[in-house]
Amino acid sequence: MGIADVLLETARSSARSAALSFARAAIPIFPCARDGKRPLTRAGFHEASSDLGQVQYWWSRWPFANIGMPTGSASGVDVVDIDVTAAGTGFTLYERASAAGLVDGELARVRTPSGGMHVYFPALAAHPKRCWQAASAHIDFRGDGGYVVVPPSVLATPDGRVGYRLDQLSAADSKPVDATALREFLAPRQPRAVPMPEALAWPEQKRLAKWVSKLGEGERNRGLFWAACRLVEAGIAPADVEAVLAPAAQTAGLPATEITSTIKSASRQATPRTPGVSKTQGCDPAAPGRSRGDAPCLG
Repeated sequence: MGIADVLLETARSSARSAALSFARAAIPIFPCARDGKRPLTRAGFHEASSDLGQVQYWWSRWPFANIGMPTGSASGVDVVDIDVTAAGTGFTLYERASAAGLVDGELARVRTPSGGMHVYFPALAAHPKRCWQAASAHIDFRGDGGYVVVPPSVLATPDGRVGYRLDQLSAADSKPVDATALREFLAPRQPRAVPMPEALAWPEQKRLAKWVSKLGEGERNRGLFWAACRLVEAGIAPADVEAVLAPAAQTAGLPATEITSTIKSASRQATPRTPGVSKTQGCDPAAPGRSRGDAPCLG
């Protein structure tokens, strides 16, 4: 049974019944707060499981928990997230991308509580794709390192409690989406003014993102701002800073609007350093987490 079958089967199920259906289909999931997106597990989506006993335990403890699903290699599902906010909608550009043949091969569409859409595509474990955000296009991509909330979960909105619901299943053959080509179409990247230092290879960026994902309430915004400044100072383009830190900040419990505004603020205030500057120079000794010795100091 694949994700499309599970979505169809659970369209009218309770959260607990749906969670068990995902587990039986070998699709890993994890519990999120009732009427919200915040993971209830300590390690967030990293603890996602398809073990039936574990899932039964979680939904016995939290019977009204929403259902989170890691995207990318873990679940075999990539998701293109089309946002609808007061600032704009991603549907117009998504339709243009569709006309250009960039988003053929979807598995299913799920209507989100905001009026947006999650478009599901098959993911290949052999070719993992990282998450990214195209904020100006109001479209995000959820692959490795991200997660989505799935039906029949419900969110509390200004208009009341609204559920995620299956909108349609595709009758055509499915295929993975070319996330790189889609991102370039939606938000063409400008050449970097400063090359990325060797010290900021992908493993180092992952370490910083992992630190952000574990920030607690009261330190999340400040910690995200500090981490974003470190990447900007190291010469990382703002779009790449979002791609690295936004999924981690989402795991920590920050809403998308706060994540975007915090990273934009850091991008405006931080200044890329001259290549060759010492790795520790410029790191604020009072930065979040430094007293614990667990905050990566990159640059």
